[in-house]
Amino acid sequence: MAPFRPNETAASRFAPPMPIPPADLGFKGMAKFVPGLGRVVRDHGTLDPVLGRIGPLEVRLATTTKEIRQAQKLRFKVFYEEMSAAPSGPAILSRRDVDDFDALCDHLLVLDHNVKAKPFRKSKPKVVGTYRLLRQEVAEKHSGFYTASEYDIAPLIRSHPNLRFLELGRSCVLKPYRNKRTVELLWHGIWAYVLHHRIDVMIGCASLEGTDPRDLALPLSFLHHYASAPAEWQASALPERFTAMDLLPKEGVDPKAALHALPPMIKGYLRLGASFGRGAVIDRQFGTTDVLVILPVSAINPRYIDHFGPAANRHAA
Repeated sequence: MAPFRPNETAASRFAPPMPIPPADLGFKGMAKFVPGLGRVVRDHGTLDPVLGRIGPLEVRLATTTKEIRQAQKLRFKVFYEEMSAAPSGPAILSRRDVDDFDALCDHLLVLDHNVKAKPFRKSKPKVVGTYRLLRQEVAEKHSGFYTASEYDIAPLIRSHPNLRFLELGRSCVLKPYRNKRTVELLWHGIWAYVLHHRIDVMIGCASLEGTDPRDLALPLSFLHHYASAPAEWQASALPERFTAMDLLPKEGVDPKAALHALPPMIKGYLRLGASFGRGAVIDRQFGTTDVLVILPVSAINPRYIDHFGPAANRHAA
């Protein structure tokens, strides 16, 4: 669940990208051609790709390779140009953030339809926000979850065999759009997707800027002491990547100051009812320190379900 950080960098990844040739999205025969649409990436069945709208902003699921490439370009802009991530050679050439999992995931997009047309060209909507969604049944048929490269989540999933897991990741929002309206629209789209696919648990890695845990002692210690997942939902960072989060004793943590130091995205997850895994992971490629977010649907604050759910008519397309 990184990036998005409204009012900041709003960016997230679950694992370092695995570059593939820039001209190839790696769909491995999963796409099909539909007249008028081009190469379709994902057939969403009975789920309408358009999930909601606020004014000129629309939230939808990507259906074509072109839409996914637009999301990849946005990710490159945020992760590599705005933030401190180190791009690979193919990423530099293509100006896109690409990895093998793009072919497996559903891609949630926020588009701005109020875009000024270029000279002699028709106005086209602009992708200004994105989130990548990976369902458990898809992950298990292919390369697994991204989160597994940082956290030992297998026991967590095995202990809940009757629940459906969804991984959220590769999220980012274009800087001028990092506001409450865009974030609400993204969450409205995620909630519609969760309801349609009967998801029970959302997981993912959220990021704090910086790679020196000592500089992040206050927010990390706060998450450890005040927001640690209960035993039945707990998972730990992989031993070789584990970084302790309890850098300060509980009595040395000022909760108000710690909340102020947390990225808005993590504060948003806390408000929803999320808890956090054991240990942080340093991601030097992206210049971040990652924490594991666990959000069972049953733990979501009811007022947010009302806010983002079917009754949220202000989001209607």
